[in-house]
Amino acid sequence: MMLDYQQPLYRPPSEGNNLIIQATLGCSFNQCSFCSMYRSKTYQARPIDKIKADILQAARQWPDAHRVFLADGDALTLATDHLVEILKALQQALPKLTRVSCYATPANILRKTESELTLLREQKLSLLYLGIESGSNSILKKISKGASQKGIVEALNKSDQCEMKVSGTVILGIGGQYLWQDHIDGTIKLLNQAPISYLSTLQLYLEPQQQLEFMEKFGDEFIPSDDRHILEELRLLIKGLEPPKPVIFRSNHASNALALAGNLPRDKEKLLLQIQHAQSGNQPLRPDYLRGL
Repeated sequence: MMLDYQQPLYRPPSEGNNLIIQATLGCSFNQCSFCSMYRSKTYQARPIDKIKADILQAARQWPDAHRVFLADGDALTLATDHLVEILKALQQALPKLTRVSCYATPANILRKTESELTLLREQKLSLLYLGIESGSNSILKKISKGASQKGIVEALNKSDQCEMKVSGTVILGIGGQYLWQDHIDGTIKLLNQAPISYLSTLQLYLEPQQQLEFMEKFGDEFIPSDDRHILEELRLLIKGLEPPKPVIFRSNHASNALALAGNLPRDKEKLLLQIQHAQSGNQPLRPDYLRGL
């Protein structure tokens, strides 16, 4: 699609073949110390007439589009009536539309009432991408996530009650070599309390412009985790997960040293065996030069 996007433009890997409509510019929070995605943008809601013009242009070029991702950083922060107007315009222009998705934060999920979330889901906004990052309250504070373990659990449970699917991400290595155990223990505790449809891991990767901010906000000395530590984090995470509902698990993002795919808890032993092979050197890891965001 050749719409006039305001760069930089980001979307989840799974949305690579879907239509992207910029409903907002930037991220309404934009303070996470590890993230440089929207630092060059000032958050703003795009005018509805411009969004509708993009939708009509996209529909002319791609009339069979059936999935849409609303960019930028967290379109769910928009007022519900504004979002509903966008969703109705999409449905009118794209008769084959089956799903709309967007990034979300725990805070803007919690700010919506259950009736608002249900209304949005009924208008086909049915998948939210949520950066969990960690279940450790200490680490969430150090990375300026603007969320707590309790708040993330509440947001996930609220989404589930409103029948909205959530695709969550956890960042391996976010605690470094000193706080990795706290990171994994807290993350297991969080995920075992809250249903989630999809779970993916990323590995911590800091853009050069974010390294100083990350280190300053983290406070304590931070020593990055090597692949040996990362694999152990991954092993303990998989081993400890007992999700309240089945979860589709992936670690195939380009930042990961080891690509895994399976359903939890069904495939737990298979995934643990693959990690064991990697730890013993019998399964190759993704080379460093092929890793990135």
